[in-house]
Amino acid sequence: MFRVKIHPQWEISVRADRALDTAALLALLKEIQETGSIARAAKAVRLSYRYAWGLLREAEGQFGQALLATGRGRGTSLTALAQKLVWADRRIAARLSPTLESLASELEGELGKMVAGEPRALRLDASHGFAVAALTQHLHTLQLPVELRYRNSTDALAALARGECDLAGFHVPVGPFEQPFVAACQRWLDPARHCVLHLAVREQGLFVAPGNPRGIRGLADLAAPGVRFVNRQTGSGTRLLLEMLLAEAGIAPTAINGFGSAEFTHSAVAAYIASGMADVGLGVRTAAERFGLEFLPLLRERYFLALPCAAAGESPVRDLVAVLRSPACHALIDALPGYDAGATGSMQTLAEAFGVTA
Repeated sequence: MFRVKIHPQWEISVRADRALDTAALLALLKEIQETGSIARAAKAVRLSYRYAWGLLREAEGQFGQALLATGRGRGTSLTALAQKLVWADRRIAARLSPTLESLASELEGELGKMVAGEPRALRLDASHGFAVAALTQHLHTLQLPVELRYRNSTDALAALARGECDLAGFHVPVGPFEQPFVAACQRWLDPARHCVLHLAVREQGLFVAPGNPRGIRGLADLAAPGVRFVNRQTGSGTRLLLEMLLAEAGIAPTAINGFGSAEFTHSAVAAYIASGMADVGLGVRTAAERFGLEFLPLLRERYFLALPCAAAGESPVRDLVAVLRSPACHALIDALPGYDAGATGSMQTLAEAFGVTA
């Protein structure tokens, strides 16, 4: 089974000098940030100490300022410029990784078709989520081929209805907003034809910078003077959830600075805030913790994989269900901050899951 990996890589030019390839430089800076030592960082990224120093000096020459700061007894740390470069790389990865993962998965599928006897890949269209990423990685480890396309919940369900995928990932909030969400999904989900596999329960809430410098406590603070908000893209389940929350609270979207912005993943929202370009955003706890942000919980939601009922007992869906019900898969999902695998792998009709009837 083929495995394709595509990593984002960028170059930067300063004052018409030759372009600086940031790949090795950023790997080195990230390790220096972690270890406080150039020698240990160079060893971690498999560069000679001499080459690492040369790389740093070349970059500092192009930028015209230092990337490292040293102090007696304090080791080596990154300057503000170096920290900004690291955060820029993390933001690029957060924004582009889902697209690149989808493209890699598509290439794997195309290459697999050229090999005789290669099992058919399970086609999964899903809104980006940490449980989905953990599941697909686990399936690859088990040599079970999956062709993953990350897209918002609306587009995933529409693709399922058109027969373009085998499963569609979408999420529904627990509580008073569940039925409005389900009503929106019924445009593509037919109680007579479709059922759902439970993937996980996860927490949604507000991301804020460490120490919560803006003193944000809830939704009302999104419209406070000077507060910069970063939003998800139109069509995403998280943006739809925010619109419902604001309507219930009587807050006009036009009163929120940054409501019209659009990031495509929870990680991209977290990276935007962590880099200092916004003060608050909405997303899942896992992203907040991975970017060192504080998390203010608002609600829980269930993440499902919708599929045709007729396919539930067929391979490769049958293999997927077995994986989802395994202790190893439950452990992977439970290890994600804010995720709960208690019901992972359970199969339900739309009536059982949401009370929806034909």
